[in-house]
Amino acid sequence: MLTSITEGILCCLTGKTTNVVLPVESSDAGPADGFEFVEVKPGRVLRVRHILPERPDATEPQPEQSSIVHCKRKITVYRNGQLVIENLGDVLHSEILQCQNGDVEQCSTVEVELADYSTAPSSPDPKPAPPLPASDQQRPAPPPRRRRRKPKRTVVIDSERHITSCKGTHSDVALFFIHGVGGSLDIWGRQLDFFSRLGYEVVAPDLAGHGASTAPQIAAAYTFYALAEDLRAIFKRYARKRNILIGHSYGVSFCTFLAHEYPEQVHKVVMINGGGPTALEPSLCSIFQLPSCVLHCLSPCLAWSFLKAGFARQGAKEKQLLKEGNAFNVSPFVLRAMMSGQYWPEGDEVYHAELTVPILLVHGLYDKFVPMDEDQRMAEILLFAFLKVIEEGSHMVMMECPETVNTLLHEFFLWEPDISGKDSVSKPTPDQTAVMDATIATTITTDSATEETTGTPKASKPLNK
Repeated sequence: MLTSITEGILCCLTGKTTNVVLPVESSDAGPADGFEFVEVKPGRVLRVRHILPERPDATEPQPEQSSIVHCKRKITVYRNGQLVIENLGDVLHSEILQCQNGDVEQCSTVEVELADYSTAPSSPDPKPAPPLPASDQQRPAPPPRRRRRKPKRTVVIDSERHITSCKGTHSDVALFFIHGVGGSLDIWGRQLDFFSRLGYEVVAPDLAGHGASTAPQIAAAYTFYALAEDLRAIFKRYARKRNILIGHSYGVSFCTFLAHEYPEQVHKVVMINGGGPTALEPSLCSIFQLPSCVLHCLSPCLAWSFLKAGFARQGAKEKQLLKEGNAFNVSPFVLRAMMSGQYWPEGDEVYHAELTVPILLVHGLYDKFVPMDEDQRMAEILLFAFLKVIEEGSHMVMMECPETVNTLLHEFFLWEPDISGKDSVSKPTPDQTAVMDATIATTITTDSATEETTGTPKASKPLNK
């Protein structure tokens, strides 16, 4: 710590930066480990771990059976900050953990307030209905009448999505793992080994300035749009016919971006402690707004704070995981630029509500960076969303509980909705559509057992991803 403080003082006095990130020397890494270096732009090189399993039969026929789900949604944004989502197509509900087949239920309307995590969904008409006379109490209540208001924006989605089971033996399936701020592809070590042994093709890049990727010394290289273009290049290079995106924290936003840009190629998405659907915006009152030389002096404290907030326990095992995962091993300049570059106004609630891809939300119960109600809000906005909470996990849940996370992910990959009862469900007319609040089933999972819960712990104040 004393050496770090001394270097920070010299940095302030001389005006020179010591924030150059050099590639990590991987003594055990070789061609057999699947490490590649991809130049996404001139002078901008990302380290990528690409494991392509050996398949004896390269001409394996592709699965022909798939479940076709009609995705039809009407998203209306009112000027008072209210979002009304009408599901006019098939709405799926399934317990992914037990790999049960999904059902198709009738149309529903979800109403929420934009960027509001403290209040429950409300009705478009704030005036309560007058009480019925005693003679009319036995009659069925008529559908609620809505006051005509001019919407600010209306989005209509009408498409069909083919959802199939993705197995490791399918040669047209690829898994993409994207880490967040301060991480590296090494945080996915247990997941990469697990799914590559099952026969999956896995791809995991280091973001610019992280791991062994190059670290440009300009802040513009670490904006959301610059990093998104990097990942677009990686995706276009390794993408197969069916691709599954797995993101953690800030990496979830890039998964959302790719799923929105390539809806035909992205088959499923996993969001691990990604937070709510609101647009990204850097905090103006943050320690990361301090000069890089000051952050360099505070780097030991920042690493200790990350250990405290990123793991449910802070023992020798967690410290070793942090070291092995090469997490939070970035320069102060890169860390400051990453946190300041989290600006993505397009990624709001409507942007997320437009997604028609099935999404699994994984949340660590003791996460101090992302409150649980943010992931619950995300589950309300998304069309096909399944929220799973891991009891013994925190922000780095994939490192703390790898077996549980791997099981959840694998069963989600194999999940395929059952729409055999689709024809037996009669679709109501718009006048018969009932207004209902969104209910999200939360499952708390441990390494040893799985149990259902109806209560959620009190969440802390949301922090930057």
